[in-house]
Amino acid sequence: MKLFWYRLVVISAMAIAGSIEATEIYNRGGNKIDLFGKFNGGRYMSGSNAGDCSFFLYGLSGEAQLGEGFTGFGVLEQGFKLNPIEGEGKSKSTRLGLVGMKFNDTVSIDYGRNYGILHDIGSWTSIMPTINNVTATATDNFIIGSSSGVLTYRNNNFFGTTDGLNFALQYQGKNDLIKNKEKQEVHEANGDGYGMSITYDLWNGMSIGAAYSSSNRALEQRLLKNNKKAEGYSLGLKYDADNLYLAALYLETHNAVLYNKTVDSKEKKQDFAKKTHNIELVARYDFDFGLHPSIGYLQSTINRNYQSNRQDMKKYIGMGASYNFSKNALTFVDYRINLLSKNSFVQDTKLPTNNTIAVGMTYTF
Repeated sequence: MKLFWYRLVVISAMAIAGSIEATEIYNRGGNKIDLFGKFNGGRYMSGSNAGDCSFFLYGLSGEAQLGEGFTGFGVLEQGFKLNPIEGEGKSKSTRLGLVGMKFNDTVSIDYGRNYGILHDIGSWTSIMPTINNVTATATDNFIIGSSSGVLTYRNNNFFGTTDGLNFALQYQGKNDLIKNKEKQEVHEANGDGYGMSITYDLWNGMSIGAAYSSSNRALEQRLLKNNKKAEGYSLGLKYDADNLYLAALYLETHNAVLYNKTVDSKEKKQDFAKKTHNIELVARYDFDFGLHPSIGYLQSTINRNYQSNRQDMKKYIGMGASYNFSKNALTFVDYRINLLSKNSFVQDTKLPTNNTIAVGMTYTF
């Protein structure tokens, strides 16, 4: 069964080394429901997050024939952390939840909880086995990361006239901070926002892409930094052919990334970076016998927010490898070499400077 676009987006992270088919649980009269999932048993062996990092991810995707070439669809994806102590607190989260319609696999429109438009390009560099903390795509961070209340229009192959030329438009409605909700971060609110992306498959596995987003900032955010707009744009380049995958990303944000800053020797508060510059480079080779080594470099820098100087918030080299026992089961190891210097900014904001090792096994269905 051919998977429609959104299922490809949802399970792309599960299929590092092969195609994973979802399990069909219902198919009658043009109505179909598929089940997919991922169980990850893993552990951070060192670093500031040392400990268990196991989780379970599952989802349902469905489609219904509404007419000739006209299809309705829906996607639900939820995840569970497996390390909290019983009764400790909430461990489940809804990652995706959307409904929509598509026409002839060319045009689609959907609404719900979905990836922000910058993810269209940012996902190109998220290929490491497990440590994929990209530079500025925090959850519920305007329409940079995955967010709620998002309306998305996608056009594949430019109305079917130009193979490989795809574009998308996105709108997000206002989301205020929820009163009395525990542990809600100020970055999780947003005003009305919009975004767009375009990608083009050139030749022999080479693709280019760009994306842009702009959102009004909520009152709580303007109190931290008096600017009405939060913006981001990204430029990407990737090569995917002959068992070799290469990708490069440049991402810049304005008034969108939250960080901790020191007010004096005792008090600390959060602030939005006026500007961030983010660079990500990755490479992976897929051996036919199931081994998939990868390497990457990431640097995220804020501009003139701390003592009028540029400061690195993240800077590391990542090295990893996964090995597929079958198309459904793999084991992995991931090593992050932290390149942050222990300067006053890193110490004041309590940024981690440890190297990190993650190991584990993954089963997908």
